[in-house]
Amino acid sequence: MNHMPELTDWRRQVGELYAQVRAEPEPADGHRIWRAGRDRLLREHPQSPLARDSPLRDTGLPYWPYEPGLRFEVALEAAEPEQRVIESSNDGTIRLRRIGRVTLTGIEVTLDVWWLAQYAGGLFLPLRDGTAGTESYGGGRYLLDTAKGADLGGAAGRLVVDLNLAYHPSCRYDSAWECPLAPTGNTTPVAIRAGERM
Repeated sequence: MNHMPELTDWRRQVGELYAQVRAEPEPADGHRIWRAGRDRLLREHPQSPLARDSPLRDTGLPYWPYEPGLRFEVALEAAEPEQRVIESSNDGTIRLRRIGRVTLTGIEVTLDVWWLAQYAGGLFLPLRDGTAGTESYGGGRYLLDTAKGADLGGAAGRLVVDLNLAYHPSCRYDSAWECPLAPTGNTTPVAIRAGERM
């Protein structure tokens, strides 16, 4: 069976959800829109990584409470260009090219910003923090993945990074999905209790 039309629709709906979040002037309201939309997609869409009998389809995903101080609009800082091949969740690899880094002032976390080097590319900003493996997925969470529509915008040369919208990759719920894992440069011992949790 060809699942590509369903996958295309999934990505389109994710992109539309993030467009609604970007258009919302109040970040807390944008967060509510995102949570409701993400729960709806995971509950109803045929490409949902949740098993048909998963209780999360009924309850929705668990999230930490919204914290306004964990939303940042930050400059994309220069970083030494680097090509990297990282592991994915299915014993595969994904090629990345570092294009800069962002500093999240106040929690003193600096993260590398990557460009997905495969066809179509896109910004990729994963995070593996001090909650990984206990309170959140061990492979980390994603903040931005523009190839799949997860984009919070930002002025020229800047990115909106909202830790309240950190989400588990699909492989957290279904091992059939291929997910790049957070590389060195995107890990921190700081426990970031925001966004999606276990």
